[in-house]
Order: sequence, then C-alpha cells, then structure tokens
Amino acid sequence: MKYYDFIDKAPKIGSLVVIEGTERALAERALEVLLDRLLPSDMRDLNLERIPAAEWTDAARAREAVSAMPFLADRRVVVISDAQTLRAQPRRDLFEVMEAVPDGNTLIVLDLLSPRSQRPEPLGAQAGRAALRIDTSANEETRARFVDEVLAALGATAEPRVRAELARSEADLASVRNDLEKLALAGKKITYKDLEGESLAIEDPKAYRYASALVEGHVGEALGIAHEFFANDPRGAAIPLLSALATECGLLWELARPGGDLPARHKWRERVLRPIAGRVGERRARIAYERAVHGVESIVTGSAGSDPDDHRTLVERITAELSGLSRR
Repeated sequence: MKYYDFIDKAPKIGSLVVIEGTERALAERALEVLLDRLLPSDMRDLNLERIPAAEWTDAARAREAVSAMPFLADRRVVVISDAQTLRAQPRRDLFEVMEAVPDGNTLIVLDLLSPRSQRPEPLGAQAGRAALRIDTSANEETRARFVDEVLAALGATAEPRVRAELARSEADLASVRNDLEKLALAGKKITYKDLEGESLAIEDPKAYRYASALVEGHVGEALGIAHEFFANDPRGAAIPLLSALATECGLLWELARPGGDLPARHKWRERVLRPIAGRVGERRARIAYERAVHGVESIVTGSAGSDPDDHRTLVERITAELSGLSRR
C-alpha cells in the first residue's frame, strides 16, 4: 500500500506492520499516524517499546517485548527502527519474531529498502499478506503533495516553478522539507531564485546517493552509481562523486566526535549516520574524510593524471578502501 493510500484510506491495523520504501520523512510520518491510531498518548509510556537496530544484540528483547501483555490498554506496540541496517543473521532473527506476534499486540518494523530490493530481500516481501505494508517510495505526484503539505504547515507559498522542480527532483523528501523550512524563514513566498541559491534539491542527487550508499556499506550500489556517472560524463564524474563522499564522511566525522552534532541542513542524515559513527570512531571517520578530500585535490591539481580512466581508477580505489567503513 502506498503511503498516501494508507493516510487516506486508514486500513485496519493488525499484528504486523512493515514500513518500507526509501523516504524517511514519509516513514516517520506513517509511524506517527500508526501510533496515534493504536495507542492513546496517555497509554504509550506503559505500552510502547522502541528498539533501534543499533541496540539489536539478539532477538530475545524483541520477542519478549511483543509477547508482553498490554497494561490498561487494548494492545502493546513494539517498534523496531532501521531494520535495513541489520546484517543477514539479525534480519533472519527479526523475521522469526515477525512471524510470531501474538494476536492483540502489534509489531511495527521500519525496513527502509525499496520493495524491489533483492539484496537484502525486504522483510515486507518475506511477510507477504501477513503484514500491512506501507510503501514510502515517492513518485512525482507524491512529492508534489508532500511539498504542498510542508508549505501549508509552514504558512508559506512558493512559485509554481519551485513546486514543479521539487516534485520532479530525486532528492530525498527529508532534505526537501529541511530546505523549505529554511527558505520559509527568509520570506513566506519562496522563489525559484531562493531555491537555486540555498537548496541541494535541484542538484543531481546521484552523487550523494553514491556517497551515502558507500558509507552505509552498500558497496555494490555505490559502484553501480559511480559507473553510471562515468558512462554519462567520463571527464566530469570524479569530482562530484568524491566531493559528495567528502561531505558524507565529514558528517560521519562530526558525529563520531564527543558531543558531535549535525547542522540543521543535514539533520535528516543523523538517524542513519550516528550508529555508523559509533562503530567507526573519530579516527577512522577523519581518515575517510581526508581520503575523499585528497582525492578531489589530486584531480584538481592534476596529480591524479588527466585521463578519465585515471580518475575512474581513483574513484574505484577510494571506494574499495572505504568499503568496510560501516562494518560492525
């Protein structure tokens, strides 16, 4: 079920819900709506348990949580977030828990993968009809409605070209929301010139997808994006790829520092990057950042050579060097 179908049709909620797709902004809103429908706010402290994937050690805690009796409420709700970051065996353990949720309780799993993903296979696909599946993938129509909702919440308006550009772009909706919030502070009517000057949303997001995929450990996906870049623009591909990687590793380095915090523009990445930063540590995150920056510098100064094949080899080498960054 698509996200807005879930919002508009308010389907029955059973014992298992899987929120999938890749738009975290929609996933978080879907979770809020689910909790509002399942548990009155005054009952949540006693009947809601949240288990981030970063705290997953084995299935025992989740199994115990979903089996517990509700306290003065109709049901108990357990939320497991960022299941897409779990490795193969923990995902198998989680699926066993999903298969054994007792009637009367509800397990909500956020597994933010494309429903068409093959490695790993989405948990929703494995559960099939046993789960209410909410797909947060966004097409142009979904993006346009999301932009309208954000503008309405901000009490702001935007030129038609701004709305159209954001609806067509491939930037994640959390980033779109952050940009609109920032732009609305400067004036309640957002112009295209404002968007050009302040937003990442109208830039090619694929370089950032390469960087995030690599840092999150999806090396095959990262290499696939890099190869597509070089196929389309052999001479101009390396710098945007490595620049995006430097930005992503810089965010990781910031979160790995004691008391590290991301600027508002990048807050949407914190939920994914903070657990990785905890595993990587400050020293390794700094080295990764410096490696990406030096890669950019070597291309700009010419020390990496002028042949596009040299640049492609450099990107592939840096990708291989950082391929184990997010491993536990």
